[in-house]
Amino acid sequence: MSEDFLKNPASLFDVRGKIAIVTGATGAFGALAAKTLAASGADVVIAANNAEGLKKLAAECSSLGGKAEVIAKRPSSEANCDAIVATAVDKFGSLDILVVASGQNKVSKIVDQKTEDFLDVMDANVTQSWLMARSSARQMIKQGRGGKIILMSSARGLLGHPAGYTAYCASKSAVDGITKALGCELGGAGITVNALGPTVFRSPLTEWMFADDERGKTVRAGFLTRVPKGRLGEPEDLAGPLLFLASKASDFYTGHILYADGGYTAG
Repeated sequence: MSEDFLKNPASLFDVRGKIAIVTGATGAFGALAAKTLAASGADVVIAANNAEGLKKLAAECSSLGGKAEVIAKRPSSEANCDAIVATAVDKFGSLDILVVASGQNKVSKIVDQKTEDFLDVMDANVTQSWLMARSSARQMIKQGRGGKIILMSSARGLLGHPAGYTAYCASKSAVDGITKALGCELGGAGITVNALGPTVFRSPLTEWMFADDERGKTVRAGFLTRVPKGRLGEPEDLAGPLLFLASKASDFYTGHILYADGGYTAG
């Protein structure tokens, strides 16, 4: 068995020259994923509905060293997913990495939640992940050199929540199932399929939980009783696991959900 990698172990995490797609790119995790990959030397196709946000993000990715191509589409249909993949191939010649960061949540107690809201969450988090994975897998299989598919799960795929999360928890559990099934199905083609499962991390939507006002302190203190690391997540806590899943370092790691949660799901 060769141990040539020991001459430069960091090369296992090298994504320079790789071509990546990030959907939901203008969201908190999507933007972080795009910028992390660009700063690491990958070229990125960034997809979302927010055209102005995409333009700004593309400039940020370029300033970090990676080329960025914009497509103002969500993975909400087979045609859109195929178009996103085609953009990567047309612009950069191939596809190596898919990061599905698109999704949504609609919080409501089950007795009050509208059926269409439940279905919207399932569509955004489950169906769109499946559609994007299918379009990308077809291209990766055609290329014949493997690839990396990274889906977005959550600690809520494993654990329930008392505050009206039935749609979200169900959708993330389904993403976990897709991850495991595709890990088995696509392994022979050299394609790894894994999911990143965070708990609360800093973003525009969660900034209030980091605040030092009474509400932030109270909610944060209650939540942190379940987090062994004793703090909420920061962007860099997701960047490292993302690079692992996107690189050669994870070549023997597939069908897994990697929890970036400070130990939250361990207890």
